[in-house]
Amino acid sequence: MQCQQCDKQAMFHITELETGDVRELHLCEDHARVYLNQAEADSQQEDSETAGGPLGVGQTAKELSEIDQRVCDMCGITFFEFRNQGRLGCPHDYVQFENELEPLIANIHGEVQHHGCRPNREKSVGAEAVLPESTEELTRVIGMRKEIRDAVEGEDYESAGKLRDDIQKTLHKWHAENSKN
Repeated sequence: MQCQQCDKQAMFHITELETGDVRELHLCEDHARVYLNQAEADSQQEDSETAGGPLGVGQTAKELSEIDQRVCDMCGITFFEFRNQGRLGCPHDYVQFENELEPLIANIHGEVQHHGCRPNREKSVGAEAVLPESTEELTRVIGMRKEIRDAVEGEDYESAGKLRDDIQKTLHKWHAENSKN
């Protein structure tokens, strides 16, 4: 979709509810920043409280660019990739991007702490489908998979093979633990 103010792609889709009327705005990042800064200035005149947070509208393009370039140490996803895809790369991303994700999660769910049931882990035949209970173990395997990619890129096939074997041993261990239960 195209920005309503210029020819760039609309990255922000804003829905305004004004006295029963619904108004939709489709704006590029630059025009959205101007629009939101104007809205913030208007609300500050009415109310003395200021809005803030890691992804606050008052941030400069440089600050937003720095946030977008942050990279997960485990899976290599950038915050910009997350914003575009809407998906994180691994469980470690919740730690890596905690300051940016917390207000987003609170806005969507109303809470930042999970309350409720956890899904049952179903047993499966293949070792690949079995997941550990601990996210630390899963994060470690994701990290090893990233190391394999790096080793293959560097043509260090011996290290890549050892990492592959370590991952398979870990998956077989998880499978064995789950088949006992």
